[in-house]
Amino acid sequence: MAAPAKRAKGDNIGIEPSETKLNFDLVEDAVKHIQTKAKTQPLIGIICGSGLGGLAAEVQDAVTIGYEEIPNFPVSTVAGHEGKLVFGTLGGAPVVVMKGRLHCYEGYAFSRIAVPIRTLCALGIKYLFVTNAAGGLNESFEVGDLMMLEDHLNFPGFAVQNPLVGPHDDRYGARFVPMSKPYDRKLRDIFKQTIDGMSMAGLHSPFRTGVYAMVGGPTYESPAEARFIKSAGADAVGMSTVPEVIVAIQQGVKCLAMSLITNKVVLKIDDDNEPNHAEVLEASQARQPDVQRLFVALSKNVKEAHEAGKL
Repeated sequence: MAAPAKRAKGDNIGIEPSETKLNFDLVEDAVKHIQTKAKTQPLIGIICGSGLGGLAAEVQDAVTIGYEEIPNFPVSTVAGHEGKLVFGTLGGAPVVVMKGRLHCYEGYAFSRIAVPIRTLCALGIKYLFVTNAAGGLNESFEVGDLMMLEDHLNFPGFAVQNPLVGPHDDRYGARFVPMSKPYDRKLRDIFKQTIDGMSMAGLHSPFRTGVYAMVGGPTYESPAEARFIKSAGADAVGMSTVPEVIVAIQQGVKCLAMSLITNKVVLKIDDDNEPNHAEVLEASQARQPDVQRLFVALSKNVKEAHEAGKL
């Protein structure tokens, strides 16, 4: 098969809605191309949030494939999201790292955002780790804190903006997917144990648990919007993660997610602080070494639990 032509960032944006519907054959074409270049069958998929792509540098025996090289694969367009799949091992576990994710505010339909996750599922992952940069709504949170997600609020979903909207294909799983346990309890326990071990080894980072709220973006929340989201029970807010988790759960993949708190959300109209993407990237870079160490140890622990039949 001839190598596909490389595509520039943004080439997938503006396509007709009919082209963004779920299509099993399109995902299969992407998988076949990837398997000609990467021979590792990943156990774990990892999605890197804004500014956290340095985790890919920890992957051993790495094979890197640009999104633009993969047939039917959408490309990242946001600073801090390079747009590469990195295959190899992390903490001895076979992984595939998404160095860059997609967002609906880039102009992608939610069903299009599903394509990379469906591809990872088709490659055989059993577990999906999702990271994101988020604004702290909980006033006890500080910039640099790590928050493990226990639950989420899918605000776009209230307006039928969901990756499962549209034609249904039974090969992907059930039409109606329960979200009562989006983040696997056993994975959360391993994450807590890993954090505890890293804390003893000098990981100086407050560890939080909480509820993540997804909004569409790309605007940051007004103070009134932020107070409303906070009153709904959210501890942090961001513009990603939930669609990927929904798709993975539909396909039987267990999920774990972590937010890096990169800014404190403005809750009062006369607050002089103003969020911006530069501070998000700066905070991410500052905590990246700790996050990298954490996910190397986490991958190792999850692999051992998987092999022992504990997951």
